[in-house]
Amino acid sequence: MNKIYPVVTAITNRFSIPASQKGVFLMLGAAFFFALTSAISKWIGKEFHIVQLVFFRNIVGVIFILSSIRRRPFEQKGGGKLGLLIFRGVIGTLSLYLLFYSIQTLGLGRASTYQYTYPIFLALFSWLLLGETLNMKEWSAIFVGFLGILLVFRPDLSLSWRENLLGLGSSLLTAVSYLAIRQLGWVYDSRAIILSFMLSGILLPIISMLVGTYYPIEELDFLIGTFKWPQTAMQWFAFLALGLTALMGQKMLTQSFTYDKAGRVAAVGYSNILFASILGFLMDEAIPSLSMLIGMALIVTGGILVSFAKSKKAEDISLAQD
Repeated sequence: MNKIYPVVTAITNRFSIPASQKGVFLMLGAAFFFALTSAISKWIGKEFHIVQLVFFRNIVGVIFILSSIRRRPFEQKGGGKLGLLIFRGVIGTLSLYLLFYSIQTLGLGRASTYQYTYPIFLALFSWLLLGETLNMKEWSAIFVGFLGILLVFRPDLSLSWRENLLGLGSSLLTAVSYLAIRQLGWVYDSRAIILSFMLSGILLPIISMLVGTYYPIEELDFLIGTFKWPQTAMQWFAFLALGLTALMGQKMLTQSFTYDKAGRVAAVGYSNILFASILGFLMDEAIPSLSMLIGMALIVTGGILVSFAKSKKAEDISLAQD
């Protein structure tokens, strides 16, 4: 996996792409691989429960993270926050549960759109829970984003309120998870934070599958399920690809922020919605309605505005400190 980034760097150098644009290309790559992960989960999720998908996705990731730690041990930055580290892992795993479930019930386009409302909720939670101040541009971005959510959320005859709420729940949990990462980043090596998420993503599905085997509850099908061994080489390949594409996306995402302003790179990340919608169409999903397309556009606009506002605020703080 460590060979992925040098390959991308060699390609961008070959075509004389400026450093700032490398960040854009890396984020485009990350968005594509994340969309591909979602598409694989939709395909294999027709035969296996979503908790099993989460389990295999993280098994693959842990192998690569542990190999990285073996080569270069953790670098502890300060006093431990073990409780918060565990909390981040659990919340992140539950968010992944809801994302994979939403992909099955809502489709790739709508599920990805809901997922990318997290910057809007992140800004709102930062104000509510951490006391961060929001300027008029940020409040306007939040308002625009919520208008978009209302248009996308509007259930039709085939989609229940429950399914839409669970789809939106994935974004809410992602925002809470990112709040925890902000605090943990000052203390832990980034690989320790990722590892806590992946270990939780192995342990929680095991619990979910044990409960689902002996105490099945239909109303909690987004939390509990059963385990089934893959029977064909194609199924094993799909589970491997599920983990590898997620790792590729995460690698490119991390590297993209080293080349350009966070706001601009984050804005490019919204191309994930486009990639997911195209893949959904190729997998015979219905074309989004006009109201949903408008809602998508408003959510993207709100998220981009929040990303740029947060990036500008961080730059202003940095200049003030200098």
